[in-house]
Amino acid sequence: MKRASLITLSLIASLSASHSVWAVDYQLPAPGSRIIGQNQIYVVPTDGKNLESIAQRFDTGILLLLEANNTVDPFLPMPGSELTIPSQMLLPDAPREGIVINLAELRLYYYPPGKNIVQVFPIGIGQQGRETPVMTTRIIQKIPNPTWTPTANIRARSLAQGIKLPAVIPAGPNNPLGRFALRLEQGGGEYLIHGTNARNSVGLRASSGCMRMRAADIQTLFSQASWGTRVQIVNEPIKFSVEPDGRRYVEVHQPLSQNDWEDPQTVPIAVTASFGQFADDSGSDSNGINSAITRRAGYPVQVNATMAQPAPVTPVQSVRVSPAPVSQAEGTLVTANSLVVQ
Repeated sequence: MKRASLITLSLIASLSASHSVWAVDYQLPAPGSRIIGQNQIYVVPTDGKNLESIAQRFDTGILLLLEANNTVDPFLPMPGSELTIPSQMLLPDAPREGIVINLAELRLYYYPPGKNIVQVFPIGIGQQGRETPVMTTRIIQKIPNPTWTPTANIRARSLAQGIKLPAVIPAGPNNPLGRFALRLEQGGGEYLIHGTNARNSVGLRASSGCMRMRAADIQTLFSQASWGTRVQIVNEPIKFSVEPDGRRYVEVHQPLSQNDWEDPQTVPIAVTASFGQFADDSGSDSNGINSAITRRAGYPVQVNATMAQPAPVTPVQSVRVSPAPVSQAEGTLVTANSLVVQ
């Protein structure tokens, strides 16, 4: 699934409808803890909406939904079926500062300075052969209403597909960079975090190396992140944690495939020395860890050798915001406390 093709992308786009999107912020966990949020159960209504529309409703990515629900139809989930919304996660193993991007989960974490929260956004990243690199860098430019100057390589690839791109695409609704862009220092300014006019590509590997965000999400991030903000990009398909109360969690995502013939559901995942120590510890359930690595559900699984009672999930029939949300232009953030069942 991490190798979604342009054909798949176009099919998803053709089925999608417009939906409101809100970013979500989470309280930072206590010192020594990495787990945030809580999974939810969503009952698919009889409205004919596709999986991408549900991903947009919960401001998550479609590949994250497919990881969590590996038997669901990727286009039209069956009405009445239950979907796990993967809104519980472990923070990446990186300083809680600025922007942290985990390529393996196609998520961006932003730590607003002076606040005890983290904001989590789905992103689109580079496709095979044009991967978004692992790096530590910083924001060197904030660009409202950016123009897009396709590189020579992008123009050549488009021409090979029968598409002749202009030298410069002006700001506006047809601009692939959307309304806001953040330029990163590394790579001579080649890499951007930006909006997109192909909103259904968010949550997929579809770019030429930049990171794409939905319109409301990039506006929220753009309004807060300042010049010089630290940006760290990691690739952690396996995240793990020993919580202060002794609970042990592992969160496994499908690794980013390097070739068309690789199946990210079965390709071996390289593990770090620290994860090896975690897995070999007597407090960890090796069978549970192996099961989590095989399943690759994309959300935390408790793997204590003596299992404690798992935290409950929250059933959600349908979701609205209460009280009435502020307009997207004001960068609304919705917390879990704003979700109500109706």
